[in-house]
Amino acid sequence: MSEQIHVPTMAEYIAQGKQPEVLFWVGCAGSFDDRAKKITKAFVKLLTNAKVDFAVLGTEESCTGDPAKRAGNEFLFQMQAMMNIQVLNGYEIKKIVTACPHCFNTIKNEYPGLGGSYEVIHHTQFLKSLLNEGRLKIEGGKFKGKRITFHDPCYLGRANGEYEAPRELLEKLEVELVEMRRCKTKGLCCGAGGAQMFKEPEPGIKDINVERTEEALEIKPEVIAAGCPFCNTMMTDGVKAKHKEQEVAVMDVAEMIANADEL
Repeated sequence: MSEQIHVPTMAEYIAQGKQPEVLFWVGCAGSFDDRAKKITKAFVKLLTNAKVDFAVLGTEESCTGDPAKRAGNEFLFQMQAMMNIQVLNGYEIKKIVTACPHCFNTIKNEYPGLGGSYEVIHHTQFLKSLLNEGRLKIEGGKFKGKRITFHDPCYLGRANGEYEAPRELLEKLEVELVEMRRCKTKGLCCGAGGAQMFKEPEPGIKDINVERTEEALEIKPEVIAAGCPFCNTMMTDGVKAKHKEQEVAVMDVAEMIANADEL
C-alpha cells in the first residue's frame, strides 16, 4: 500500500474535543512485526474506505500483558494491564477493535476484573458489521473461485466462540472455502499461544505449526487464511518448512478483502 493514510491518535481527538466511533488497538505484533504491519495497513485501508471514525493510542499503547500472564508472570501482567486501563479510562474509551485475538481476549475478558470494561470486537466481527450496515463492499476479485482454508485462532474460536465472522467474510469474496480435518471447536493451535511464540519448542518429534500446516496442505488450498498475527507467523513458517511458499500464501482475512481488487 503505497498511499499515505493519516491515522489519528486519541490525543489528537481529545485536543479537538471529539470522540471516535471506535479505538483501533493495534497490538505489539501489528505495531512492530514487519509481516503483521501489513495486516494493520490493510485493516486501516478498510476502515478508511468504510469512512469509520477511528483513532489509535499511538505511543500511549503498551502490551496488553497477555504473554506475561500466559508465561506465569501475573505481577507483570497486572502492571501492564493497569497502565493500559488508566490510559483507556482517561480517554473514556467505550469500544475497541483489534486484529489480534490475544489482545481481544485479554482486554475483553481479563481487564474488567482490573477496572477496565469495554466493548471489545475482533476485526473480522467489525468488518462483518460494516458489511451488514452497507458501509463496506466486498468483491471476489482475484480470490474468486480460489481454494481457501481458514485456520481458527484459539483465542477467537474456542476461547470466545467466534467461528462464523471470518468465514462469512471469506464467502463474500466468492472463494471455495474448504475446511481442515480439525476446525472450529476441534481446531488445532498453531503453536504460538500461551507465550510459546517467544521461545523455542520443547524437544519432540514435530513442531505444532508444522503439524497444523500439514493438515492445511492436505486439502490443497491456494491460500491459508488467518485472523491472528501469531497464527500468520506460525503458518507461514510451516509453509516454508514444507517448501510450499511458491504455491500457498498465508494471509489475514483483512488483507484478502483489502487486496481483492489488486492485480
